[in-house]
Amino acid sequence: MMRANFVRSVGCVLTLFLLVRPVPAEEKASEKLSAPQQTAVEDVTRRADDLKAVNQSIWNYAEVGLQENQSSQLLIEKLKEVGFTVKSGVADMPTAFVASYGSGKPVIGILAEYDALPGLSQKTVPFREAQTEGGAGHACGHSGLGTAALGAALAAKVAIDKHQLKGTVRLYGTPAEETGLGKVYMLLDGQFEDLDICLHWHPSNNTNVHLGSSKALVSVKFTFTGLPAHASVSPESGVSALDAVELMNTGVNYMREHVKEDARMHYVIIDGGGQPNVVPAKATVWYYVRSNTHEDLERNYKWVVDIAKGAALMTRTKLAVQVDTDNHELIPNTPLSEVIHGKLMTIGPPEFSEEEKAFARRIQQPLIEEFGQQFPVAIDSRVHSLLESKTSSKGSTDVGDISWHIPTGGLRTTCFAAGNPGHSWQNVACIGSSIGEKGILYAAQALAATTVELMENPALVTEAKADFDQRMKDRKYITLIPKGQKPPVKIR
Repeated sequence: MMRANFVRSVGCVLTLFLLVRPVPAEEKASEKLSAPQQTAVEDVTRRADDLKAVNQSIWNYAEVGLQENQSSQLLIEKLKEVGFTVKSGVADMPTAFVASYGSGKPVIGILAEYDALPGLSQKTVPFREAQTEGGAGHACGHSGLGTAALGAALAAKVAIDKHQLKGTVRLYGTPAEETGLGKVYMLLDGQFEDLDICLHWHPSNNTNVHLGSSKALVSVKFTFTGLPAHASVSPESGVSALDAVELMNTGVNYMREHVKEDARMHYVIIDGGGQPNVVPAKATVWYYVRSNTHEDLERNYKWVVDIAKGAALMTRTKLAVQVDTDNHELIPNTPLSEVIHGKLMTIGPPEFSEEEKAFARRIQQPLIEEFGQQFPVAIDSRVHSLLESKTSSKGSTDVGDISWHIPTGGLRTTCFAAGNPGHSWQNVACIGSSIGEKGILYAAQALAATTVELMENPALVTEAKADFDQRMKDRKYITLIPKGQKPPVKIR
């Protein structure tokens, strides 16, 4: 969902239009890892087989948001085994957790996601074949996302112990990213209050650092209630809730002509009645409303609500509005992005075998044959230049809300064939293959080395906070989620 463009994917995902400020990659490439950072990188390599097994397990579990019971439990068990203190079921979400190791400042957080997408089950083969018919699949690569975050936290712990580093590493298990829920409700519950820096990553078609923004988003359901009646015998006795949904959708579609070009409104009717000869007494439409800024989102959301109220008046139905979540646009951070980019350059990307490239080419073939797409390479193995984007991506993520409170930096590594569409069966196959595994281990190493450097060099934390303060000047965090509202038990 959320990161279909955010990762090209999100995303399950953030496609950055990289335009403006290059960072001297040559200088970064010449840097060497300190002894503690090298310890962390080597630890990821040492436990590579175990991390691959974790990815395979979560990939096979393929649990959708708020139902990631086995996936979250596996990560918790791995953390507890080596001495992390774990709080589970935080923020009224059974699959959310916070794991900590170390003591004192800085407190460096790493985000883990592990939810799959419904209806995208796929075997690890280069052609469309479901593993479980109608089942879910990791089409945004979150099996690998959670695995690399785990690997980074475990590696940072080893470096803390061996080199007696001061600081705390914290792994946040954040459920339901695909519907933008987990991090927002954890934030509102105060789980990030003492965090100094937040790090995140996402599987992608290429390797780079996110130095740009995303779209703000509100996920909201509109339910209309009327009166049932026989649609042929006594239609005059019925009050159609479905009529209200259709009139609302028509109104929103007329609204599109008069909003900024970055605005997005998309919807699905999740309840439209039972059968044609019964006037639907209840109908629900689920909307995502997006804009480049939360300020614009607030204005557009109010307009959509007014249209829904008008549809209720026109049909004599009653209206109920349920905001499930509200995501803010991502606030980038230059000092953090530079540090992360430096680690990607210094560690260096993995090499892909001829067999893996052949697998990727077969993955691309249906897109070539059916849609005429062209792919200059099978796998994009480069580290792309660090450039600051002045335009927002088209994806959304609940990482954005954390970035409004804490300096936040993220990266992407190549885990998919070049040009794979976001949220596709191709991505499921790749993240479960050796292609995905190489990107997972690379991400874990870069995150671990970054975490350790932030502990070694507190001045970097100070720089990141100064950049954050400058970017947040004149911004005020406002959420459309009603005060005190608990997260939904089930999203779909």
